[in-house]
Amino acid sequence: MDADAFTDFLKLALPVVLGPVGLIGMFARRGEVQAAVAAEREGVRFCESTVSICSVEEVSAATSVPLWFQLYVMRDRGYAAELMARAHKAGCSVLVLTVDLAVVGARYRDTRNGMSDDTPASKRLVRAWDILSHPGWVLNVALRGKPLTFGNLEAAVPGARDPAQFKDWIDSQFDPSVTWDDLAWVRKHWPGKLVLKGILDPEDAKEAANAGVDAIVVSNHGGRQLDDVRSTASALPRVKEAVGDRLELLVDGGIHSGLDVVKMLALGANACLLGRAWAYAVAGAGEAGVAHILRIIREEMNVAMALTGNTRLDQLGTDVLDVSTGR
Repeated sequence: MDADAFTDFLKLALPVVLGPVGLIGMFARRGEVQAAVAAEREGVRFCESTVSICSVEEVSAATSVPLWFQLYVMRDRGYAAELMARAHKAGCSVLVLTVDLAVVGARYRDTRNGMSDDTPASKRLVRAWDILSHPGWVLNVALRGKPLTFGNLEAAVPGARDPAQFKDWIDSQFDPSVTWDDLAWVRKHWPGKLVLKGILDPEDAKEAANAGVDAIVVSNHGGRQLDDVRSTASALPRVKEAVGDRLELLVDGGIHSGLDVVKMLALGANACLLGRAWAYAVAGAGEAGVAHILRIIREEMNVAMALTGNTRLDQLGTDVLDVSTGR
């Protein structure tokens, strides 16, 4: 694979970014730090989530390359501006503004797992037993991994000591009134590159390009916001046709292997954001697990490139794979 196929904006040795995943510090001890260190070692970028356990300052201090920072559209614009200032001061070079969470989707799995406000006592007891049945996690993460707070939000919810105590404030902050005019406000407060995450519609992609964003992420939020929403693989070609080369195109959702990355590049993406793949890896083996999964993806991409007869990533097109059927 030829890294020169990428633009100066991405500067990736591998066309992959560890996308924003919240609560990773609950998966592994100071999990965001471990993942960011692994990403730097393997030549990819790490995107810090607004709802990370570790603060942007803590994660940034552990690496020597600039982080990306993901921000939700918040009702409290003052705190959003403060977060952007903190991220920029910590050395973040890219802001990933997530726009597909104006309201929280109906997440029935969270309800079944006892994560909702109206969880019955019986399910809370089951959850407590599940925690106690994993003493390794209790010792390594719950005890040695403290503080288990949202590091980027501590000033907004003073005195909170665990993620549950932040939940009401976070849920109240998602802003359904967001419009394209809010991008101009973000631009006033963010001096770096701006990426818009959560685009599926070609017309929205055109609006983003007209607004001057540097990149968009074709994303359906991991399919967690709306059942039966269009897949990113089916949306990506239409978005690419709509905007051409006016901005960088990133994509996430359903990307679990190096072959999946190659498929998305063939459909028009410049790079992919990983979510579940690296989250499971850090939960299983920490920093080493994330580095391992990235090496696997690199090897799988090399195999796919060899078998399609391509030596450069920018040679990939829809003719090389049957991407329409997922084979």
